[in-house]
Amino acid sequence: MKYSLSTALVCLSVAFASSIVSTSAQAKNTIASDKFRQLDEMLPTPNVYRTASGAPGHQYWQQQVDYQIDIKLDDQTQQLSGYETLTYTNNSPDTLRYIWLQLDQNKLKRNADAKLIKTTPPLKKVTYTGVRNMIETPKFDGGYNITKVTASSGKALNYVINGTMLRIDLPKALKSGKTTEFNVEWNYQLHEQKVLGGRSGYEYFKEDDNYLYEIASWFPRAVAYYDTMGWQNKQFLGRGEFTLEFGDYDVKITVPSDHIVAATGELQNASKVLTKTQRKRLKRAKTAKKPVLIVTVDEALANEKSRAKTTKTWHFKAKNVRDFAFASSRKFIWDAQGYQHGGTNTMAMSYYPNEGNPLWEKYSTEAIIHTMEQYSKYTFDYPYPVSISVNGPVGGMEYPMITFNGPRPTLNKKTGEKTYSRRTKYGLVGVIIHEVGHNYFPMIVNSDERQWTWMDEGLNTFLQFLAEQAWEEDYPSRRGDAANITSYMKSSNQVPIMTNSESILQFGNNAYGKPATALNILRETIMGRELFDFAFKEYAQRWKFKRPTPADFFRTMEDASAVDLDWFFRGWFYTTDHVDIALGDIHLYSADSQNPDTEEAWLRALENEKPEFISSLMNKGQWVRTQDRPELLDFYNEHDKFTATNAARNKYNASMKKLEQWQKDLLLTQSNFYLIDFENKGGLVMPIILDITYADGTNEHMKIPAEIWRQNSKKVSKLLIRDKEITALAIDSKWETADVNVNNNYWPARPIKSRFNLYKRKKKDMMRDYNEKLKSADDKGNEENEVN
Repeated sequence: MKYSLSTALVCLSVAFASSIVSTSAQAKNTIASDKFRQLDEMLPTPNVYRTASGAPGHQYWQQQVDYQIDIKLDDQTQQLSGYETLTYTNNSPDTLRYIWLQLDQNKLKRNADAKLIKTTPPLKKVTYTGVRNMIETPKFDGGYNITKVTASSGKALNYVINGTMLRIDLPKALKSGKTTEFNVEWNYQLHEQKVLGGRSGYEYFKEDDNYLYEIASWFPRAVAYYDTMGWQNKQFLGRGEFTLEFGDYDVKITVPSDHIVAATGELQNASKVLTKTQRKRLKRAKTAKKPVLIVTVDEALANEKSRAKTTKTWHFKAKNVRDFAFASSRKFIWDAQGYQHGGTNTMAMSYYPNEGNPLWEKYSTEAIIHTMEQYSKYTFDYPYPVSISVNGPVGGMEYPMITFNGPRPTLNKKTGEKTYSRRTKYGLVGVIIHEVGHNYFPMIVNSDERQWTWMDEGLNTFLQFLAEQAWEEDYPSRRGDAANITSYMKSSNQVPIMTNSESILQFGNNAYGKPATALNILRETIMGRELFDFAFKEYAQRWKFKRPTPADFFRTMEDASAVDLDWFFRGWFYTTDHVDIALGDIHLYSADSQNPDTEEAWLRALENEKPEFISSLMNKGQWVRTQDRPELLDFYNEHDKFTATNAARNKYNASMKKLEQWQKDLLLTQSNFYLIDFENKGGLVMPIILDITYADGTNEHMKIPAEIWRQNSKKVSKLLIRDKEITALAIDSKWETADVNVNNNYWPARPIKSRFNLYKRKKKDMMRDYNEKLKSADDKGNEENEVN
């Protein structure tokens, strides 16, 4: 700690007037570097569709697309063929001459852009599955085979395919408020998901010669058309997911008659596809307190051995959904449990092969119900009639009412015993919470995934963190706590969160981890839980079954909380700055009493604190002249330089007569004035969370708002006036701001703890080093010979 004496009371009064001591660097701040500049110029101008408050405007609109689909799954050839009728309602104020459809399966065509732009990772160390994927991906020629596009009259329509997009040219322009209907017929080859990857596909079980299908993005779907984008027809390259319209679905799925089908929506023909016993179990599950097996383990194992030569058609209907997915296999065990709470009345259901047990029968349906219970607290009641979790080849993927989740136990082929690790258990619970949670974001709060991955993944990962923490005490969440994102925050290999989905670096950290952490910091540190939870729920309520943009989220959070968050969203979402707030110099001031006896004694004490110089120590006891000539000593040898003089005392007494009593009292104050410098080394402005320890053992906790940086974002000083002596200071001692370097957060400084490894050199390592030295010597000799 540095000690400095204030020699004039006027200096103290300046410090008193403001707790922030600014420097000349303030004048150098420009608009470009203003951390607190409002976001207005970066956000779209409010209008009749989207208001300045972040709510939908009074003329907000969105399109409606209804589907009637017949689909057939061929279990012999792993092919899918279908016929659909789309009814497109134009609710926009615009006239449409054409309609775009998404052909996401075209990503798997042999010459697809997604394959051509794929870069090569380092090949020094690659997994077997990685090499297999490299070899097989270019070989597989997937994608849609569009066989027919017709109007409702049956007349062929002109269409153009461009990569993963299909444009249908309408014979008559579709005016605002009008509806058109057309038909599409198609087929395509399914792929083995564990070989080629992706969000859907089949899994082959060699042991019992069976297939398990998880089918998504399987039909031509209407591209979203909305006010801020027009047609969202960016090509599907793999990362930027789906931007879709709400509609009603009527889907008939024809599969082998021994298959069990799980799908978006409600089953319409249970009497034709389920046995009487299964229907009774399903009815009982509606009010059960624990999951009820609709298809038991024994029934599923027996079913694996069958090979039906006939088919069944499963009929599903779903209202007001943006997509449709399904799963089918003869291997499925099926359990279900009803869940009713508030406005929610649904069936939580799990479908899994026996390979998933004992994990799946214990955790899957329970995790579904837990997710709806927790997410509804912060958003809205789950509105759909079913919520499904399916175990198959896809590690984790979400669709309306149905999710695909991958973790399974490990089978010991020698003993036949199945075991699972801690990572697998929590991986399963976590991925189910995450994927079921996607029903809220983006399946209901319908953001543009093709453009902004963070709007669904980031918000959902945040809620996943809250739900995980409510699952059990000290749940090992991967993302959410601020300390878990610091390594990413200080890395140079990153881009801002507000980056298009296809251009993101470190995808998981950027689109999932960082925005989730940002929201948790907002909730716990910036806004507080009460204000945050109200504002976040307001956003969810405003935009359920609608399509929000980032501006709508930013504006709603401010509108519903009365907290200016532009600085936070600017720093966390638009930059790659990180948090690194450091303690700088610490000065201790005390009031100059102006009394010469008091002040000279203070100076003497300060002088005595200095170490004695080395020469003085070495000269102790040596002869000096005044030993023999004491007459050379005088008044100044009897009194040190800190002795007050009568002249100084007279001047002091005269000055005191001119002061009022309150001024005299200030001269006698015993308070300590601590001037503490804080440095922003990371660039991201944040509140300064300060813990103070006093000499008497007591503590004080301070939270200084981020606005302290508003005039100088690099360095600020804070004046603390305390009667007690401060013995220690700590910034962000609970690690709540994602500070990347906590070692500069403490006074006195703390040692940086680490460990080193001891090892015994192996003979082969010694020989290798010896050979490298010989080679180095030979190379050096060759170079010298060349020079000579």
